[in-house]
Parts: sequence; structure tokens; C-alpha cells
Amino acid sequence: MIIYLDESGDLGFDFTNKKPSKKFVITLLVCKDKSAADSFGYAVKRTLKNKLNHKKTNNRNTEELHATKDSISTKKYFYRRIKSTNWEIYTAILNKTKIYNHLTTKSGRKKLYNFLAHYLLEKVDLSKVNSAVTLVVDKCKNKAEIEDFNQYLVAKLEGKLPLNLPPLLISHEDSKSNTGIQSVDYFCWGVYRKYEHQDLEWYECFKDKILIEQKYL
Repeated sequence: MIIYLDESGDLGFDFTNKKPSKKFVITLLVCKDKSAADSFGYAVKRTLKNKLNHKKTNNRNTEELHATKDSISTKKYFYRRIKSTNWEIYTAILNKTKIYNHLTTKSGRKKLYNFLAHYLLEKVDLSKVNSAVTLVVDKCKNKAEIEDFNQYLVAKLEGKLPLNLPPLLISHEDSKSNTGIQSVDYFCWGVYRKYEHQDLEWYECFKDKILIEQKYL
């Protein structure tokens, strides 16, 4: 099983002097086997070739899908290219206006992010997995944050994995080289648009693949 994680919105809390998002969304794309993950690789590559790089101007070449930049038609094209059905979406929507003050500090925000990742991951049924479980996240944390994140999740999810499996494997990768991260970015953005802007156009396309859609606070 390969699980891709992404987030949309921000963890800023200064609603007086700045304009942070009111919602923070964290999303998992759960591929139950390698063929499902490969299917997203195919969909991303076809979309890049046929939609974003079909007519090159000024030698510009788009290297990755990006939800905030790509059009709805591009997203729908991507979705139609997904061949596998052996995958699910899990998503949690945090209402930032109800967060305790101690979680709005720099260290508090790190704890909050780790907690939300665990909150969602524990909802994934890992009991029937017969091989390793890999979690893939965008490489945007520093070395200390990566170590803290990894240790927290491995310890928390140890009891969820069958005894014959190794501990949770966590890989921090560049989104440009990982089609799974680009794919979950699309889905996470769609959920975020629903709750932050009441925009359902893209969300409606993939909502049937959402197994868990949990509001938090």
C-alpha cells in the first residue's frame, strides 16, 4: 500500500493583521496496490504531455501538475486518465478559528500538523495489508522536522500494522519527481475549495472516491 499526503490552506492564525485561510485541509490518497499508484503516474504524464505541454511557447515546459495553477478542464482530463479503481481518498478539514492558543505558536503548529496527519492515517484500514505500507509526503520540512514527524507517526501507528509487516515507511520526496504527490495535491485542493470558497466544480468530479471526509472542530 502506498499513501500520499498533502495539505491545502495554511497554518497562520493572525486573523487581525493578515488574511490566513479559515480552513486547513489535509488529504490522503490511498493506493491499495502498485498498479493503482502506477495509474496515477500514467494520468499525470498524459496530462502534462497532452494538456500543459501540448503547445510550447518560448521553450516553456511545465514539469508538474499544480492544483492552484491548472484549469478545471486540465483536472478533469487528468481524472479521466486514471485507469485503476483500487484507491480511496481520506480528508480532514480543520476549523482554524477554534484552535487553542498554545497550538498557534511555531512549535504548536508543528504538533498540530503531526496530530492531524495521525488523526487521518489512523482511519485507514491497515489490518489486511500483506506487504509494506509507505507514506509519501512533499519534501518541505527541515531535517529536525522530518525526524520529529517520522518518529511521531511510526510510534503512533505501530499497533495498526499487522505483526508480520515492517514499521511504517515514510518517504519525503520532491513533488516534481513524484506523480502521487501531484495527484493528491489536486484532490486536496478540491476539498479546500469546497470548504474555504464554497466552490464545488472540481470536488464534484471525484467526491465518490472519498471514503472519509471529516470536519475537525
